[in-house]
Amino acid sequence: MSDPTEPLPVTRAVDSGTARLLPDADGERAWLLTLDGAPQSYVDLDDVEHLEFEYVRRIAHVVDTAAPEGEPLGVLHLGGGALTLPRYVAATRPGSAQDVVEADRGLIDLVAEHLPVPQDAGIAVHHADAREWLAAAPAASADVIIADVFGGARIPAHVTTVEYARAAARALRPAGVYAANLADGAPFPFLRSQLATFSAVFTEVALIAEPAVLRGRRFGNLVLVASRAPLDTAALARRTAGDAFPARVEEGASLRRLTGRAEPVRDGGALPSPRPPDGAFSIG
Repeated sequence: MSDPTEPLPVTRAVDSGTARLLPDADGERAWLLTLDGAPQSYVDLDDVEHLEFEYVRRIAHVVDTAAPEGEPLGVLHLGGGALTLPRYVAATRPGSAQDVVEADRGLIDLVAEHLPVPQDAGIAVHHADAREWLAAAPAASADVIIADVFGGARIPAHVTTVEYARAAARALRPAGVYAANLADGAPFPFLRSQLATFSAVFTEVALIAEPAVLRGRRFGNLVLVASRAPLDTAALARRTAGDAFPARVEEGASLRRLTGRAEPVRDGGALPSPRPPDGAFSIG
């Protein structure tokens, strides 16, 4: 007989598909959020500093190196999911002011109902389009912008362009850092276009990626990092190399070689990111 106190899965139709909250047997209050079968977020409410997904840890490394340890930050999250990174920032940098922009109202309501954040966490969740919110954001208002924007399994075209990158640069403080979750596979047409696009706007661009993905062995997540100020890529490299699933930081000449002859993307010619191959991220 099952334990009546055990958490039960939750399935709900949301704006972007079918969302499921699945309890993790390894954690009493740990949950996996999936959208149409693809893992979207993982949260352990008893240990919000535990980051299960590799790409999320890599973005967290960017946040960790953006300012001295524990210093509060102003963070704008484009794409909310189950609020994994906002919870992490609130725990590791108390006093941070964070805005989370999520286009899926149903998903916002699901997370608020089953995985609420403490009222004093400094996290404000807004139902809005990421590009529209960014365009209206006050200039020099964020220390970090984290973009994890997906429509289904693809990054929407309107958050891939020079005009979008300029809006991000305007919203960042002079030493602010932009970090984005990208997804692509060899020969990396989308990734190369994004490197060219952000290099056209920001003076410093780097990429955090698992070697197997860069070698074209599989489709996967890659984290783009950009700033108008010098990036502490040495600290980033140490942290990512020491991860349970090591990654490396590409910058400078190696990044220029990877970019090749790709051209920056403009609003008039933008396309969404490629559709992942069947089974690339699905758990069934």
